[in-house]
Amino acid sequence: MADESITLMDGRLHIYRRPNSRYWQCSTYLIGRNFRISTKQESIPLAKEFAIEWYMEVYAAAKRRERGESVPPPTHLRGGHPDIVDRRRRPIASGPTFKEAADAFMKEFVVSVQGERNENYARSNQLKIDLHLMPFFGKMAVSEITAGTVQDYRVHRQTSRKDKDGEPVRPSRSTLHKEIVVLRQILKTACRKGWMAALPDMTAPYKASGKVKHRGWFSPEEYKTLYEATRDRAEKPKKERWRGECAQFHDYVLIMGNTGLRPDEASRLQFRDVSIVTDHDTGERILEIEVRGKRGVGYCKSMPGAVYPFERLCERRTKANGGTPPAPTELVFGKVQRELFNNVLAELGLKKDRDGNSRTAYSLRHTYICMRLMEGADIYQIAKNCRTSVEMIETYYASHIKNMLDASQINVRKPKRPDQDEQATAEAPSP
Repeated sequence: MADESITLMDGRLHIYRRPNSRYWQCSTYLIGRNFRISTKQESIPLAKEFAIEWYMEVYAAAKRRERGESVPPPTHLRGGHPDIVDRRRRPIASGPTFKEAADAFMKEFVVSVQGERNENYARSNQLKIDLHLMPFFGKMAVSEITAGTVQDYRVHRQTSRKDKDGEPVRPSRSTLHKEIVVLRQILKTACRKGWMAALPDMTAPYKASGKVKHRGWFSPEEYKTLYEATRDRAEKPKKERWRGECAQFHDYVLIMGNTGLRPDEASRLQFRDVSIVTDHDTGERILEIEVRGKRGVGYCKSMPGAVYPFERLCERRTKANGGTPPAPTELVFGKVQRELFNNVLAELGLKKDRDGNSRTAYSLRHTYICMRLMEGADIYQIAKNCRTSVEMIETYYASHIKNMLDASQINVRKPKRPDQDEQATAEAPSP
């Protein structure tokens, strides 16, 4: 039973309120059936306005049905009639979903970058999609992904995982950035296919200017401590069966510190890629290395300190092969001895620098670049030798090197004119 009731449209429309309800309802009888809907209004004037508008739509739809006109059914219905749109509800976006866009992206990506990018990179993109992006965006239509949706994802990643104490486990800045990069590539694929009108703004809001940070490296004193420790371990290993591994690790540290190779480049290095030559300009024996890494094929000229460790490594490999020199395609180092490296750093207390940056095998490349710049080497030549850019070196390597600052150019004093000296003398008080 209705608690209150009002009749409109000459008795064809009724609005009423049920007991224990604060909202007004409306109903009408057309084409042999009853239609009812809640106005979601507590005010009588607003309920009447809504009911009249709703009645006119139902009446118009009924007349079209009587004339036999066919009207495509809308996405959302109002009042139970297949021709009446419920404008109070948010329409559900239709069209290709994020999952379809992600599948299309990976299909294109694998074919397009074949031979240009590492297979592990494509595999890591697929993992980011499966583990993080798909559970959040998978069922969404790409047309409804907005800047707000992307920000919701950032908040979700920062708060969804908890540790045993209930505190959020937040991903690192670089991890989240890589996921946003993959998301942007997927949405670009959707744009190219015409599945969405434009790419949403994906910049992170509330982001402050980042600090100028450098990567973990070894100062000259720390580097000396490191290679002396690896030399002692090579001469006196903790177990005799580890002697060969410790000796190779010592040579690895010396060669990496004198060439600036990336760890992945060193792991791919073959004996045919390395030649011992006498440099024409300096007259010193150095290594000429043909490097294959993430930047394709490049070349590196080492410091003279890398020659003897390489010769020692070749002799040890020849002895291990029964007097046969290593094959040209044989790997020089192979897999990086990460566990041994971490153990040595832990024993020396060098795992982190004073700024809290962790030191890894990549820190040997940073050490090479910094030490070359501290000795006055040309930054452009160092960038070419390390297969990187001057901008990268200035941003991540040279920002903390005091030798990069020229005091003679900073502490400049403008000479005074003779007339200024005479004026200063004349204005000076008499004794």
